[in-house]
Amino acid sequence: MKYLFKKNYIVLLLIILLFVSKVFAKDTNIHYSRENISNYFLGSISVNKDHNEEAFKHLKKVQTLKNRHQEYNIKFLRTLVLLGKFKHALTFSKSVWDKDVLFFEGDLLLGLDYFIKKDYPNAEKHFERLNNISQYNLFFEDFIGNILLTWSKASQGNKEDSLKFIKKIPNQYIHLTKIQNAFLQCFFDDSTTEKTFKELIQNNNYNFSRYNFFLANYFLSKKKKDKAKAIIENSRKESRTNLLLKQSENFLLNNKNYRIKNFFDCQNPRDSISEFFYIIANLYSNEKDYQSSNFYLKISLFLNDKFLPNKSLLAENYQYQKKNIDAKKTYESLKSIGSTYSWYASKSIAAILLQEKGKKHSVKSLEKEFNSLSNPNFEHYYELANFYKDNEYYEKSIKYYSLALEEINEDHFLVPKILDRRGTSFERLNDWQSAEIDLVKSLEILPDQPHVMNYLAYTWVEKGINLDKGLKILKRAVELTENDGYIIDSLGWAYYAKKNYIEAEQFLQRAVELLPLDPIINDHYADTLWKLNKNIQARYFWNHILKLDNTEQKLKDTINKKLIFGVNKKL
Repeated sequence: MKYLFKKNYIVLLLIILLFVSKVFAKDTNIHYSRENISNYFLGSISVNKDHNEEAFKHLKKVQTLKNRHQEYNIKFLRTLVLLGKFKHALTFSKSVWDKDVLFFEGDLLLGLDYFIKKDYPNAEKHFERLNNISQYNLFFEDFIGNILLTWSKASQGNKEDSLKFIKKIPNQYIHLTKIQNAFLQCFFDDSTTEKTFKELIQNNNYNFSRYNFFLANYFLSKKKKDKAKAIIENSRKESRTNLLLKQSENFLLNNKNYRIKNFFDCQNPRDSISEFFYIIANLYSNEKDYQSSNFYLKISLFLNDKFLPNKSLLAENYQYQKKNIDAKKTYESLKSIGSTYSWYASKSIAAILLQEKGKKHSVKSLEKEFNSLSNPNFEHYYELANFYKDNEYYEKSIKYYSLALEEINEDHFLVPKILDRRGTSFERLNDWQSAEIDLVKSLEILPDQPHVMNYLAYTWVEKGINLDKGLKILKRAVELTENDGYIIDSLGWAYYAKKNYIEAEQFLQRAVELLPLDPIINDHYADTLWKLNKNIQARYFWNHILKLDNTEQKLKDTINKKLIFGVNKKL
């Protein structure tokens, strides 16, 4: 406790010194009272913890610091943006802006404000200042200025000038260049628009399936509804989980293509810039920098508050941050959009409730949302079944897996997966006969599924049946996965069941090397060592298992008997 107090005292002292040296030395009229120091200190801590409401509460009380303390300006402005207080943020930016001081956040907001007002000369003055960002040593910000200058020139009809700025994007972001180029072609209604988007979508190294939406959007702007519908339907076959494509398909099938146009319009530069900031936000989210991601998402939503991926990513970020209230509020805002985003939001809220209140409340919540669906389809059945299975409601999962199977054709790509998951649910209910039928059928439809092969064959081995067939299946599963410790363990255990202990040792030793903390795998290896008369080594591994935190009591009891009797007697 003494050390902690001393450490906090030192931090407070540093804050005081910062104030005196950097702020108050410049203006003796500012009072560095205990209250001012406390508010700045607590506000800064809240900013670092991403507690935005708390940060705002404290930082707004020391606005005498503006124009005198740049770090304060940055913290306060980012807080305002993160809270969605854009009117306040713009007013603040104008009040502190100084042509001689680099202020990235301020220049960004002021430039966008001028851009929205179509005051392009003033907008570009601010965007050009963003290119001096190198001194900030930030992540993706070094090309934001050039992208915004691109769209400023484009908005003035200067296609050639706009392309010049795109070329200034660093080479490591070549795909970003291609994305922006595609949107520019769409904006200028260039004849190469379709080709440019398709080249982007067909990239084999990255999943750019979401850009099928923007291509379809372009076709709708050209009143080519059939081409738009074909793009969405074909892309959905390849990317079933893409919510944007799923929702678009829903609108098109119900003749609500105008809703797609409302989401995004490539003829509107605000929408394209909004998409650009979504990309930046997504990059930050992938780096687990959720605060920066949320900052750009808020800007993206400021420019286009109708584009749903922005809100869904924001909600997901909040969820990762454990900001459950904000997450649930954002998910709830998606429910009015339509069945696709509504169901996605309901599943996400149920996942949050699982952490907050446990299985019972979580399942009850999702059941309520499911029962409110006017026309549930096989995907709703399948996803509800997955939720039940993951939460050990196996009887209910079987019911909805069965309903899902009734809704789709036998050649549907999800059939093998549904059979696998229903089969494992049957097995958990000790209905091996039904489980075996599903697992075998799943492999008949899609043979090379290593984890299904493992589940089926390992259960055979445990039951002492179909050993030769199980061994053959497990050999193939190991070939397909190479370094999966669980599958290698199953193969070793199959050799053990066939009393081929030398082969068993080889594979089980490898499995232990891959998964040294798994109690079952260590037990299999120890049993094999005992069978090979390597009793000292076997006892070493049994004792090792007893020390593992994840060893269940039942296994501990069995191992204690093995330490006395070995594995030759029935335990």
